[in-house]
Amino acid sequence: MAEGSESRPHLVRDLNLAHALAINAGTMIGTGIFLVPQSIAASVETAGAILVVWVVASLLAMLGGLTYAELGAAIPQAGGDYVYIREAFGRRAGFLFGWTQLLVARSGSIAALAAGFAIFLGNFLPLDAWGGKVAAICAVALLTGINVTGVRSGGNVQVVFTILKIGALLTLIVLALTSDAGTTANFSSLVPEGLGLAFVGMFGLALVDALWAYDGWNDVNLTAGEVRNPRRTIPLAMLGSISLCMVVYLLANVAYLYVLPAPAQAASQSGVAAEVARAVFGDSGARFINLAILLSMFGALNGSILSGARIFYAMADDGLFFRRFASVHPRYFTPAVALVGQALWAAVLIVFGVYRELTTYVVFASWLFYSLSSLALIRLRRTRPDLDRPYRSWGYPYSQILFVTAATGIILNTLWVAPRESMIGLAIIAVGVPVFSIWESRRVEKTRSEEKR
Repeated sequence: MAEGSESRPHLVRDLNLAHALAINAGTMIGTGIFLVPQSIAASVETAGAILVVWVVASLLAMLGGLTYAELGAAIPQAGGDYVYIREAFGRRAGFLFGWTQLLVARSGSIAALAAGFAIFLGNFLPLDAWGGKVAAICAVALLTGINVTGVRSGGNVQVVFTILKIGALLTLIVLALTSDAGTTANFSSLVPEGLGLAFVGMFGLALVDALWAYDGWNDVNLTAGEVRNPRRTIPLAMLGSISLCMVVYLLANVAYLYVLPAPAQAASQSGVAAEVARAVFGDSGARFINLAILLSMFGALNGSILSGARIFYAMADDGLFFRRFASVHPRYFTPAVALVGQALWAAVLIVFGVYRELTTYVVFASWLFYSLSSLALIRLRRTRPDLDRPYRSWGYPYSQILFVTAATGIILNTLWVAPRESMIGLAIIAVGVPVFSIWESRRVEKTRSEEKR
């Protein structure tokens, strides 16, 4: 049943714990665990350093999860970070988060996932360049249509594909660890030569790659307005999904290293997961891993579409975006206009292929807003002490301070090693300042006009 007044349809709380877990875990497990091990190995070079990178990334994701578990339970509204940042630091700061997600981060991520899906689909079907674009747009359109017909429909798709992709990963892990193709000698090289400033920079780059594999760890909070019993479900889903991915990712990297030593991973041309699968399954290994990645991308794409539209819905509901984006379908009780608008913009990025450049510009920006959300918890503890908090973050405020410190290190490291991309990312955020002024002035003018009537 829809919440709110009978005169206007509202979002419904139709997502259970299984859906919430799948939204987070299924969005996190995309292509990262299959593709980034090569770049991580090339950066840090030894088995020990590779595993340390993944451990640090896991701990950072969990630190962030502790914060988001409290925020999601205390403020169970659609929009996630947008709402927390707005409540703590004002409408302008919240808008800048939504602006970045709308223009580049979320829409670019959807476009990248869809394009990647089409690339791997090309291993099974003959697709030329334009055929790939059409396939990518069709994938976005199909999943958008499913999500328009009900949040439970999108949640069910997420559950199915999350189970499939985790099953495929666990199959590869078990068979790799029990294969004659592996050896424990691959773990003999633990510490890289020279631990100077250059290594710190490379470790930072590797950490960003590993964190990309965790991207989506906070997506369930974006759908908090549609989660049943969110005060209990959000913390369980947040911490449970991150814990699940931590175990799977670490086991996967142990399995990769058992079969393929770090130097071979760094030199891999077809991808570490594909080479491990080939060593374990023979020639059929490549098809197995391609199918696993295909399933993984489809599930991650669905999760990103489902959760992302709630940001733009929340912005529009605040009068900071086109009002139509705040409308809810009278039959399906979903933010249908926001879903379709998001899909159309992603399709534009797919057609012109600019998502590759755009997403590199906001890698550090995502962490800027993650740290801002973590600071929002600290600020809201002080400014809103009366707010009901059914879950309180473990280690407060030290876990938040540690997370913000680590996020600041990631941001500064990215500015150091990729200054051009970082400055363009900052420029994209900065453009949002005058855009906010326009939307806010329109909202104020409309409010005054309505009051005079």
